[in-house]
Amino acid sequence: MSGLEAVILLVTIFTGGSIVWSTLTLGISPMPSSKKARQAMLNLTHNTGTGPIFELGSGWGNLLVPLAKTYPKRKIVGYELSIMPWLITLILKKMFGLKNLQVYRKNFLHADLTNATVILCYLFPGGMQKIEAKLNAQGGKCEYLISNNFAFISHKPIKTILLNDLFKSPVYLYALKNKI
Repeated sequence: MSGLEAVILLVTIFTGGSIVWSTLTLGISPMPSSKKARQAMLNLTHNTGTGPIFELGSGWGNLLVPLAKTYPKRKIVGYELSIMPWLITLILKKMFGLKNLQVYRKNFLHADLTNATVILCYLFPGGMQKIEAKLNAQGGKCEYLISNNFAFISHKPIKTILLNDLFKSPVYLYALKNKI
């Protein structure tokens, strides 16, 4: 085995192991949004003002990086616990020179979200319940929440986009007034 092959093998083992570890630890794998969902979410951010945009569970940066490129004057913040997706996003941030992008390897449930104007997420039903409770308890200036595929239980979206995919996957836009 050559040195290059050994490096590739080690990177593959590390990547796979870190994804398995984070999946077991968090109860969900780092699953990227589809291209159609990312585009719908990005489109829904167009009329959301000039304040900070936070992505909760930013994964591999597939939405976070386009957000930072689209809004160079807005602060873009991502939270991701899985190490490999977080590292990839950091590399992309450096590669594209995205000074407006901040990426944290931190559980967003333990983060201060009060400065967010817009929150984007692709969570799971339990995650949506937790973020709804956190936003209710924490308050803040969040005006919009955009969710891929999963809805709030006790709040109605102001807009729902059904994607042109096999499942007619929904993307929800919520208008938040101080508390949801």
